[in-house]
Amino acid sequence: MPENVHAVRDNGADSRAGGSSAVDAAAERILDLIRARQLNVGDVLPTERELSEITGASRNTVREALRTIRTYGLIEPKPRVGAVLADGQSIAIQNFFAAHMDVSRSSFADIQGFRRIIEVGIGDHIVFSATNAEIDALDEINARIVESRSIEEAAKNDFNFHMALIGLADNRMLTDMYSFLSPVILRIMAIGKEMRPVLDDTRAAHGEIIAALRARDRLAYAYLVSRHLDFALRFLPEEPASDT
Repeated sequence: MPENVHAVRDNGADSRAGGSSAVDAAAERILDLIRARQLNVGDVLPTERELSEITGASRNTVREALRTIRTYGLIEPKPRVGAVLADGQSIAIQNFFAAHMDVSRSSFADIQGFRRIIEVGIGDHIVFSATNAEIDALDEINARIVESRSIEEAAKNDFNFHMALIGLADNRMLTDMYSFLSPVILRIMAIGKEMRPVLDDTRAAHGEIIAALRARDRLAYAYLVSRHLDFALRFLPEEPASDT
């Protein structure tokens, strides 16, 4: 298609975007395409030529739009593959947050309070909706806790259990929120994991939660999850009393 036709299309996109540039309009259309196709991290975007046809923008405009999107860490180039969807920015934010968060009794209470809202909150739904096969899968994940060969592996297995628990709610927003906080949650889950009794206690606590799910007992589920989330508090030192 002649370049001047693309230019007309770019100008049309400009006016439709309420005064934003043709590059901004093309970037918005590419992001709309990513959402519409439900592309995930690692998925390959269409080529510049294909994006030009889809968005009605020139290839130069598409190239600049992709460069803009790349600066936000949403895509990254891969040799002989093209542009792929990335999650570099959120990972950087996650790691920065985790590295600068001091695990104290107060921050522990904040994070575990957030987790309690989610994990106890889904109880009324998952207690009655979880299938026996899904509960069996929780059992299999839980068994890996005592097989862990390092603190990091133990924390990861612990996290995987709770992630699977939240997955029973079948709510993508909840799983995305929980995943975003994973570096911080993993730091908390590592507390005390160097001691073998803690691994056994963690597996036992998970087992009680699983038993409550099998019994379809929502009150027992809520109580056991809440008690479990407070478990690591015993390993944190008391904070000095405030002067105020």
